[in-house]
Amino acid sequence: MIRLRSLSSLLLGAMLLGWSPVARAAEETNLDSLGQIAHLVRWSGVFTAIVVIVGVAIAMRFLRDSVSGLSRRFPNRRLLLQQTATIAQFIIYIVTGIAVVTLSFRLNDNLLALMGGTVAVSVGFAIKDVVASFIAGIMIMIDRPFQVGDRVSFGGQYGDITAIGLRSVRLQTLDDNTVTIPNNKFLNEMTSNGNYGALDMQVVMDFFVGPDQDIRLGRELVTEAAVSSRFIFLDKAVVVLINQVVLDNHLAVRLRLKAYVLDTRFEKLFETDVNLRVLDAFASEGIAPPAMLHRAWGELRPVQLPATGT
Repeated sequence: MIRLRSLSSLLLGAMLLGWSPVARAAEETNLDSLGQIAHLVRWSGVFTAIVVIVGVAIAMRFLRDSVSGLSRRFPNRRLLLQQTATIAQFIIYIVTGIAVVTLSFRLNDNLLALMGGTVAVSVGFAIKDVVASFIAGIMIMIDRPFQVGDRVSFGGQYGDITAIGLRSVRLQTLDDNTVTIPNNKFLNEMTSNGNYGALDMQVVMDFFVGPDQDIRLGRELVTEAAVSSRFIFLDKAVVVLINQVVLDNHLAVRLRLKAYVLDTRFEKLFETDVNLRVLDAFASEGIAPPAMLHRAWGELRPVQLPATGT
C-alpha cells in the first residue's frame, strides 16, 4: 500500500514537472514536425523567389503601360492588344507561381504528404472563394462570354471590361468608376455583351411623335440624322422601326432607330449627336411630340351600316 502511494506521488510529480511520457512524446512529435518543415523549406531559394516576385511585378506594370500606350497609338488594334495582354498575364501568373513553389520548397513525398494533411485542409477552407474565382477565371478565358475591351452590362453595371484577372474582372463604367467583380459571380448570372470583340456596336434610340403627325417624314428625318453623323458605322444597316405605344395614358408613335456606332467609346457621343439632329429636324418640319388629342363627336363620321332585307 505504501509502495503504491509512493509510485503515485512520483508519477504525479513527474506530470507536474512536465516529465510525463505522453507529454514528452507529444513535444518530441512537434519538434520533429517543425524540423521536417524547416528541412523542406529551401532557404537559399526563398530570397530568389522574392526577387522573382518583385521582377514579375515590375514586368507586369511595364506590360500594362505598354499596352495602354500602344492602344492609344493604334486604336484599331486596341481590343487585340488588350486581349493578348490578358492571356500573357494568365501565363505569367501561373509560371511565376510554379517557379516560386519550386524555388522555395524541396518537393518530395514528405512535402506532398504535409500539404495533403491538416494544413492543406485548413488553407483550403480559408481560400475556397479565391480558388473558385481562379477556376472561374480560367473558364471565362476558355468559354469567352466577353473579352477585354467589350462593353457589357452585368449586375446593374454598364461599361467596358478593362482587365480579366485570376480573381476578378475590372469594369470601367461610363461614369469613369472602376468596378471589381469576382470571377465566380459570372458563372451564375447573365451578362449582356454589346459588341463581343468588335469595335462597332449597335445603339438603339427611341423618338416619340404624335399619331396625327407625318410619320413617314419623321422616319426619313431620323434616318438622315443617323447616316449623316460622323460616328456612324455605315458598313452595317440603319433601321428605323415604327409602332404605336401608349405613353402616359395617351397614344403615341415610336420611331426606334437601330444603328451601329464606329467605336464603343463613341456610344454616348453618337446618341447626343443624333438626338440633336433629330430635334432640330423635327422643329424645322413642324413634327410635334405626342399630346392628348381632344375630339368632338361632331367631327366624327357616322358609321354607315349595310342595309338588310326584312
